[in-house]
Amino acid sequence: MRESFDGAGNSGYIIQPAATVASMAPSFSTVQDVDLRVQPVDEVLDRVARSLQTRFHEGTVVRKRRSVGAHTDRDTWVRIERRSLDKITDQGWNGTERAARLKGVAMPTWRQCVVWQDEDGPVMWRADETSLLPGAPVGSAVLSDAPDLPEEWWSGLNASLDALTGHQTGRVATPDTEAITQDLVTTSIRDVFSDGFDTTVRRWTPAHADLNWANMTAPVFSLFDWEDWGSAPQGLDSASLWAASLAVPALADRVRQERRHDFESRDGKLMTLFVCSKILGLHAHPQDPRREPARRMADQVVEGLQAG
Repeated sequence: MRESFDGAGNSGYIIQPAATVASMAPSFSTVQDVDLRVQPVDEVLDRVARSLQTRFHEGTVVRKRRSVGAHTDRDTWVRIERRSLDKITDQGWNGTERAARLKGVAMPTWRQCVVWQDEDGPVMWRADETSLLPGAPVGSAVLSDAPDLPEEWWSGLNASLDALTGHQTGRVATPDTEAITQDLVTTSIRDVFSDGFDTTVRRWTPAHADLNWANMTAPVFSLFDWEDWGSAPQGLDSASLWAASLAVPALADRVRQERRHDFESRDGKLMTLFVCSKILGLHAHPQDPRREPARRMADQVVEGLQAG
């Protein structure tokens, strides 16, 4: 379950094709279908390099489904994202820039950005330049093997998440690029789980909204990719990280232990069901190894909520 990194290389970029990704290449019939792991991006990289007056080091380009990143010649990192206009809310599309004001949260320092609208369709591109990460990402978004994390890493995670929830923001979190609202929480839970309990969220706090193992570094803790952060139900980040850990039971248990004050809260229980709905719902992968542990935990949570 690791992200596939690939690309093509000239103008200072080395991107190596990945047959497993290319074999699953989607048709580009709609804006949402474009996958930057297989879509040509040389012109985009050239444009960003010119605009930011920098060059990208060869062999450092990392390609994901909707973003591309690279190491610059001034020892910074540039992350480029493509997003359709209908996925850009009224609050704008400057999450990484706005996150720069968050105190007490370990993250790269934001430097500058460039934004433009695509000439060929209702799409915008955004490139944010930040300081380099203090280490490599822990792994892929969803882990299948336990990472070797020092105790200081867990302390850093807790300190940053606790500091984040102490802030205030008018932004709305957009996990999976969709604004999280009370209606979304209720609909997501009701589509998968039985009735008989209230789904009303009581406490909304700032959240990263894309907390997974690919967006944190180790052995020094740092949290990056802030484009979707904003107000969300208490426990969204903790539940998201737990869900990304379910294929490694000991790791999932450690996440619940470290963030137990979130999971023990009523809103944290609702967020557990919210993330489980994505693993167990209609469009979930039938061979996802997280399905059984998610089902077991969801049953316990539902039973507890129904009991009041």
